[in-house]
Amino acid sequence: MNLTPLTAGFFDRPTLDVARDMLGVLLIRDDETGYRAGRIVETEAYTQDDPAFHGWGIVDRHTGLIKPDGRGYDLFAKPGTSYVYLIYGMYWLLNVVTEREGVGGAVLIRAVEPMHGIDLMYEGRPAARNERELANGPGKLTQAFGVDKSQHGIMLTEPPLYFAADPAVAPCTISTSCRIGITRGIDLPWRFFVDDSPYVSPGIPSDIAAERRREPERRR
Repeated sequence: MNLTPLTAGFFDRPTLDVARDMLGVLLIRDDETGYRAGRIVETEAYTQDDPAFHGWGIVDRHTGLIKPDGRGYDLFAKPGTSYVYLIYGMYWLLNVVTEREGVGGAVLIRAVEPMHGIDLMYEGRPAARNERELANGPGKLTQAFGVDKSQHGIMLTEPPLYFAADPAVAPCTISTSCRIGITRGIDLPWRFFVDDSPYVSPGIPSDIAAERRREPERRR
């Protein structure tokens, strides 16, 4: 496929707009390892004034200066830059930096619908029982696409790892919810997903999970 990568200008916008507009966009890896592509069906937005943001608290409230402290500093880089980090000591997550340089923001890619390079994806995801399970979660999709810390800090506006508009994508209904796997900012409906897509992750939104944890206490 001969597809044109999204430019940095696409990401140089409000984070929530980018997160919504990335639904239907293609995630592509095209290098010596082979060609893989999938259509994004789920994202989450994070901004610098969001308590769930990795860069929360590193902007000095008095001067507005960014403290070059910890991994969150990289979330203030040029729009279109990758932000890859490890959770639970075993899963890499892929984010793309948004907003203008110096303003913190990122979109987490949570799930994609596999389209090309399925056999390569199975090599990275031997536990997947079917195509639906290849990339229906942020840690799963990085395994399927072979993404790890070596892709942190690169521009996702050009090969080998990039995003491109899908000319064949059909209109879809977009739903929102609280984000998944967080303990702060659970009042924010900043998870965006394609309604009825079988490739969306099976995770439970954090506000619902918190409510379920409180139920046993109420019964006492």
